[in-house]
Amino acid sequence: MAKAPASVELVDRLKKDLSELTELAASGLSPQSRKAVDNHIRDVIAELNKLLHTLDPIRQPAAVFDPSDPKIVGRFIALALVAQPRQPLNSVEKFYGSGVYAIYYNGPFLLYQALSGSESPIYVGQAAPKANNARTPIEQGDRLSDRLKTHRANIIKASSTLNIEDFECRCLVVQSGWETGAEDYLIHLFKPIWNSETNILYGLGKHGDAAETRGNKRSPWDTLHPGRKWAGSGKLEDARSQKQIANDLVLHYERIRIYANIDEILKEFISELRQA
Repeated sequence: MAKAPASVELVDRLKKDLSELTELAASGLSPQSRKAVDNHIRDVIAELNKLLHTLDPIRQPAAVFDPSDPKIVGRFIALALVAQPRQPLNSVEKFYGSGVYAIYYNGPFLLYQALSGSESPIYVGQAAPKANNARTPIEQGDRLSDRLKTHRANIIKASSTLNIEDFECRCLVVQSGWETGAEDYLIHLFKPIWNSETNILYGLGKHGDAAETRGNKRSPWDTLHPGRKWAGSGKLEDARSQKQIANDLVLHYERIRIYANIDEILKEFISELRQA
């Protein structure tokens, strides 16, 4: 009788070891041991899957494009936003709809010179619909224009350092439920300095009317751009000094890509799709 190939013997040994491991798990493991075994098994499964792909004579695709994936949809919505014309933030009128937006800076503020006039926004965000199941812009309410109006009011209050005339925006009304994926991709792509996710100059969207909020530290945005009455309280301590903020911005500009034009954004978008 012919001897089984060495590879088959190895598989049989693996089956035997698996049987013993199953019996051991059935006898009871401590929570710590269970977690450790779980991690090791997942690693082994990943390696076995790689081996199966190697054994298969037909090559596996590098990626599977899923149009229903919220992350994929978010990418295309973000690109649709960038395709919209920029308009002065100070001239945005009231309109129906929820969705996503981006705010751009074109002014002379020294710490923002790296961004000024570029296609990299200083802030991006979303405005959720009035009702989660809203099907039309009217049902969504005037959430998008109202959000831009709020940001405009806060920037105007910081007139000692900022001029509202130096700001532009793009906005896009989006079918309800898809705005979060688009905002996530916009933050990933641009890493805007005013977004809290970037952790540098957060605070634009912060409110200070409640007593418990007034007890918090002053946000970096309010430290750099004083003007909001509640944030000017002498009782508030700066979360970061102006010097630290300036240093953080210098390091941030060195790490990120600042897009000079839409063509550069499009190339980056296509490049990332090749890896999706």
